[in-house]
Amino acid sequence: MNLLKKFANDESGATAIEYGLIAALISVAIIVAVTALGGNLSSTFEYINDCLTDECPAEPTTPA
Repeated sequence: MNLLKKFANDESGATAIEYGLIAALISVAIIVAVTALGGNLSSTFEYINDCLTDECPAEPTTPA
């Protein structure tokens, strides 16, 4: 019975789960940010490449 009380009062597993959930949420936020900025970053590098090859358009195009 004493072992059962110790097990019920032990919160170390809950702390590990909380850290895991925080890491998962941070990962999701990074994935969303990279996905949202990926198109703009790609068009910016294409614009720089065009300018370096003397085909520089007036403005960089942004994806719709």
